[in-house]
Amino acid sequence: MIDIKLLEKKAETNGIDYLADYKQGLLNRSGADEHVKTLEQLLKLNIERKEIISISETEKAKQNKLSAEVGILKREGKDATSVLAEVDQLKSKVKDLELKAQEADERVQNLAYVLPNKPHSSVPVGKDETGNKIVKTWGEIKKMNFKPKEHFELGEKLNIIDFERAGKTTGARFAFLKGAAAQMERGLIQFMMDIHSTKHGYTEMIPPFIVNSKSLLGTGQFPKFKDEVFHLTGTDYYLIPTAEVPVTNYYNGETLTEAELPQSFCAYSPCFRSEAGSHGRDTKGLIRQHQFDKVELMTFCHPSQSFEMHEQLTSHAENILIALALPFRRSLLCTGDMGFGSSKTYDLEVWLPGQNTYREISSCSNFEDFQARRANIRFKPKDGGKPQFVHTLNGSGLAVGRTLIAILENYQREDGSVEIPTALRPYMGNKTEIK
Repeated sequence: MIDIKLLEKKAETNGIDYLADYKQGLLNRSGADEHVKTLEQLLKLNIERKEIISISETEKAKQNKLSAEVGILKREGKDATSVLAEVDQLKSKVKDLELKAQEADERVQNLAYVLPNKPHSSVPVGKDETGNKIVKTWGEIKKMNFKPKEHFELGEKLNIIDFERAGKTTGARFAFLKGAAAQMERGLIQFMMDIHSTKHGYTEMIPPFIVNSKSLLGTGQFPKFKDEVFHLTGTDYYLIPTAEVPVTNYYNGETLTEAELPQSFCAYSPCFRSEAGSHGRDTKGLIRQHQFDKVELMTFCHPSQSFEMHEQLTSHAENILIALALPFRRSLLCTGDMGFGSSKTYDLEVWLPGQNTYREISSCSNFEDFQARRANIRFKPKDGGKPQFVHTLNGSGLAVGRTLIAILENYQREDGSVEIPTALRPYMGNKTEIK
């Protein structure tokens, strides 16, 4: 959530026009016209809110003054009827003004909740994914002397992925993993959690897979993306779209000490997404499912550390791909392609020979104080200053199903069998292949 008070600051304090800077950030994002219109509505309503509060305070001061006069008149044995009537009128007026101020405050907050974060100055300006910048490429793409199959062809022929029966059991965009695929999915989760906890220093966490609306508001899924989340009818419970939601809200409403920062967690969870608006996209296979497994990396840190920590977190996600010898590239997302709450995002895209292209397998973002402001997560500086909002970062480390896809396609052989990456073999009973 944006800092409305910061937007009201005048440029003469340090030469920065925060409002103009934020407005330009909105203009650089997708949906710019809508965002700027919302911002203008917010600023206008906030002025009205302040005017109501000012009038209310003036009337309350009058009320207090007259109430004091009533006390004096009564002590002197004089008639205070007319003054009491005026006090009652002022009480009613103040109560009405306070109600209007509360309503205006709620409307300001609701508008602030749907405004996106300001892109960091290092983010390239662009309208869509064509404006993204490839900043790193790793690994050599294997030359195959045959036409590589896509993962769903391999999975069905090896009898380890069943889409048809999942469709019968549940519906579209679900799958049964069985045999070696189920073992690989489970092994990948443990493999990723082991590396992140033992080598990268993250604290392991298995969070609740159901959260309340307050948590989804805290991370920015609500209210803007409410239709993309599965709701448990009759409750304030929702299936999580990512472990980012419960883990970010672990410290919701709390104030940490500076000495406690940074804190980093790696969390396994299934993820549930309605995929609203994605009809017709990736309808075959495991790419875009309503349910999938993911290992999430999450960091709470001091504002001065967040961009350094962003680079570190992204490299930790990359290390999983390197350990599995899967070719990938890192893209810096442009202003028109980055997520709602992010100030800077790297996408890791793994090579899929069956599709002959790179596909996203991890998105690593620095939110600065955007989420912490919504979830009210602060820290107390060691110098005893005023509590500040922490910075939050997260990224997939990795999307497990897409990692399985990448292994099947990159390690496939001409006869349809699949080699198991060396690093993963201890997690699969030391098997070397799937056939």
